[in-house]
Amino acid sequence: MKAEIVTIGTELLLGEIVDTNSAYLTRQLRDIGVNIYYLTTVGDNTERIADAIRTALARSDVVITTGGLGPTVDDMTRQGVALATNRELEFRPELFEQIRERFEQLGSQMSDNNRVQAFIPAGSIPITNRLGTAPCFIVETGQGSVISLPGVPREMKNILAQTVIPYLRERMGGKGIIKARVLRTAGIGESLIDTQIADLETWSNPTVGLAAHTGQTDIRITARADTEAEADALIAQAETIIRARLGSYIFGVDKTELDDALVALLRQRQLTLAVSYAGPEDDSFTRRFGHEDVVVARVHESDLRALIARLGEVSAPLDYGQIARHEARRLLDDTGAAVAIAYVTDNEGTGIAALTRDKERIRRYKFGGADVESPVWAGTWAIGMAWQLVREMDA
Repeated sequence: MKAEIVTIGTELLLGEIVDTNSAYLTRQLRDIGVNIYYLTTVGDNTERIADAIRTALARSDVVITTGGLGPTVDDMTRQGVALATNRELEFRPELFEQIRERFEQLGSQMSDNNRVQAFIPAGSIPITNRLGTAPCFIVETGQGSVISLPGVPREMKNILAQTVIPYLRERMGGKGIIKARVLRTAGIGESLIDTQIADLETWSNPTVGLAAHTGQTDIRITARADTEAEADALIAQAETIIRARLGSYIFGVDKTELDDALVALLRQRQLTLAVSYAGPEDDSFTRRFGHEDVVVARVHESDLRALIARLGEVSAPLDYGQIARHEARRLLDDTGAAVAIAYVTDNEGTGIAALTRDKERIRRYKFGGADVESPVWAGTWAIGMAWQLVREMDA
């Protein structure tokens, strides 16, 4: 089954609110075997809403709309769905009664304009909204179904679980699930991963795809099957191959964070860590480690030149990688830590270093620290280098 999500609201297009509903809907629908190929956002305009729904019905079995079901003039989803499906709006007394009762439960006064919420496209299936005042509905057409849900996340999630998921399962015969597993990597870029598993990325079931983040890359395996056990087997097949090729870079699965993976490995090996950041930005890097049992030192120097003067081992022209290396070596000597990470930056360049007593990894970059993403990227890469060094140490 193919589905499309149409989120409705000019405030979404203006960036005044963030659309979290689509992400939630796609995850829930994915897990019951519904494919989401398109996400569309449209403003509060009846004609444009109708156009978006017509387009969605032409290429999908189910269209799910969110938002625009309130009582105000700019809530136009009802009208848009009716126009797209060539229907009139009809008044449903039972829905009006539900709205009235809901206001009584809330201890609020119902306004005259709330009456418009009891109008839904003729012949549609009403859906009770137990948590809000806006009734929802399903319009079944020869092309497919349009399911209109509220934009309030709490209400949308409740209706999705209580009504929409059972409805879709019944339409699909109660079969088909999609499961996903994410392998999280560090210390290797997206393009290099692609060269190692490009053949797997052409598979149709399970599918294998890459998602690059700030400083690390995820490998997502997605499988479709009639049963959960069959989906798990398909995922395991792909994961075994990927781990054989890239296992030394995989630090965790699903929601595992790299910082936590490094700390867990240090605890397992009974090792300690020291971290240092020298640069003009807010020191978010050393604050990524709040684990007192393994972190023996956190150093922040806001003036890189002052750090260089203290080190006394750096000559012009500046090599940011070597500055980071010298600082990491100083941390090892001064703190007795088993592992040290140093991250140095100014407006001219950036350097990161991860050191143990026997090995080191160093990188230097020409970008400075003013860019918003650069500090996060470099910091994550530095932590990934440290994680790899610890893995290589004798257990």
